[in-house]
Amino acid sequence: MRIGDVAHRAGVSTRALRYYEEQGLLAPERTPNGQRTYPESAVERVRLIQQFFTAGLPSRTILQLLPCVDTGHGSPEVFELLAAERNRITAAMADLAAARDALDDIIDTANHPTPEHCPALREPAWAPYSATDATTTQCPGDAHPH
Repeated sequence: MRIGDVAHRAGVSTRALRYYEEQGLLAPERTPNGQRTYPESAVERVRLIQQFFTAGLPSRTILQLLPCVDTGHGSPEVFELLAAERNRITAAMADLAAARDALDDIIDTANHPTPEHCPALREPAWAPYSATDATTTQCPGDAHPH
């Protein structure tokens, strides 16, 4: 089967197949004129590789998993590797949640500015913030001091 046929049936680009080959994840045969040919089983293998990528696994980890897929037997090291990858993803999720929370704070401050966070609301503008000054600072449009 030619590269275009595998790509079409597996739902990936030919560029992805070349990348998989470069990473050692897929090994096509070559015709005498250098064209790639794949066995029928390549379609299923490409779909499996896609599942691994969707799960957040890098190609180097996938490369370590494929022999277990081929033999049908996972070693304790492979399960440790998968657990480590899961921990890596969990840590990345925590980092993203912290970034989201920081952005929520920025959005809240932008929607509800105070002299502490908005130098333009200070008297004089851009003066260093002092909590004692804030009690007498008047925001634009306000009829009473804060």
